[in-house]
Amino acid sequence: MDKIQEQRPQKFSGDIEKDIKAVKAILSADDIFVYRFATKDGKTCASVYADGITDKELLGEMAAKPLALENAPKTAEEAKKMLYFPETKPAEDLQTACNEILSGNPLLLIDGIAEGIVLGTKKVSLRAIMEPQTSITVKGPREGFIEDVKTNMSLIRRRLKTPALRFITLEAGRASKTAVVVAYLEGIADEKIVKEIEERISAIDIDGVPDSSYIGKFLAKKPYSLFKQVGTTEKPDILCAKMLEGRVAVLADGSPIALTLPYMLAEDFQSSQDYFVSPYRATISRILRLAAVVISLFLPAFYVAAELFRLQLLPFGLLMTISGSVQDLPLSPSLELFFLLVVLEVLIEASVRMPKYVALALSVIGALVLGDTAVKAGIVSSPAIIIVALSGISAYTVPDLTGTISVIRLAYVVVAGSIGTYGILLFTALLFYYLVSSDSYGTPLLAPFSPLIKKDLRDSIYKSNIYSLDTRPAVLKSKNKTRLKVRYKEKNG
Repeated sequence: MDKIQEQRPQKFSGDIEKDIKAVKAILSADDIFVYRFATKDGKTCASVYADGITDKELLGEMAAKPLALENAPKTAEEAKKMLYFPETKPAEDLQTACNEILSGNPLLLIDGIAEGIVLGTKKVSLRAIMEPQTSITVKGPREGFIEDVKTNMSLIRRRLKTPALRFITLEAGRASKTAVVVAYLEGIADEKIVKEIEERISAIDIDGVPDSSYIGKFLAKKPYSLFKQVGTTEKPDILCAKMLEGRVAVLADGSPIALTLPYMLAEDFQSSQDYFVSPYRATISRILRLAAVVISLFLPAFYVAAELFRLQLLPFGLLMTISGSVQDLPLSPSLELFFLLVVLEVLIEASVRMPKYVALALSVIGALVLGDTAVKAGIVSSPAIIIVALSGISAYTVPDLTGTISVIRLAYVVVAGSIGTYGILLFTALLFYYLVSSDSYGTPLLAPFSPLIKKDLRDSIYKSNIYSLDTRPAVLKSKNKTRLKVRYKEKNG
């Protein structure tokens, strides 16, 4: 346990040298500095701050300068009026003050006043707001969240200019003391879910929370589930749209990824661009994504099952081509596909972690040179490489499910090589049973298909026009169900 945690709440004495000594006893690091100055009548003042994360220029201009031009204040409230800061708060004990100093907000001490003043001069180095690499769209907003939670809150507030928008600020991590914000729309989000999320975050007892994914693990009711139970997004427009439907958002300082609850599997087949194109185009795109996931999962498994158990599943011409290419191969079809899928995963992992230009060369070598050489050497067949490549490309049409698809795809190949088509059907039934019985904070994972909710089908795989989306999703159980009041509509619309 750190030094701050071990100390009992200790009040300020009013003797500035004694208080500075007490603060330095808790924060003894070399980057904690004390800046002393005097008021007009000679009263000693001091500011204790952490170097590198405090704006020293702002501290001098808005705190030291106005105090140096006036006589010393008698109370903390009088001192606040003399400062030029819009953001100040009292620090009644040393532990609270030290936590603020470590967050970048300096502590102001005035001799004779037994209370500290925390100044909001936190200095944060921020990257520019730009389009996230994981959610690139042709049409629609291009802003993305960054690592500063205050900036992310402002991006939400700019889009939801309503007094119903609520932010609950919590803290997680004994050492990191990461700010975690729960955002929701009062009267739209389910208050029970908001309270449960707040309780779960408050109960987190871990030394550090470097990213929102840590929070997501604690919010998941089934931590060992193969499928994710918490939605994620890096775009403010998507997050606000989900909040308007009745979901609750969770932001963590230091992470550009926002969490959304409750979560449904159908969300991953949707894209922000779907709402900026015609409903027909959006529906076709979603069907293509679903078809691509099916191809990615089942194509390798059915290829293995057809070669080993059910040759009649393949057309005669294709069967003859495959038979000629697999002749004299050292590996069985199941081992061949499993080997190629593992090689695909290794190439993906290497490409992600290598420098950009090296990764590009690595991809070319892996995909062309290695694959072509393996075929010519007689280790693997050409049809197997084509199937694995098509399966791998198809999986990335739904980026948020890629990890899950990769694991299930390998399991399908093993089952297909062991039992054949019956094994594929049995494993599929088991998978559907698992999905049907799973939920996220009372919302079924397969909603609105299981259970079937006809109204919610209008924005699932099928995308209806804007006029038909007049109510919020029924599965989210929002108190305010009305989303759109149609006051004007084309007569022939």
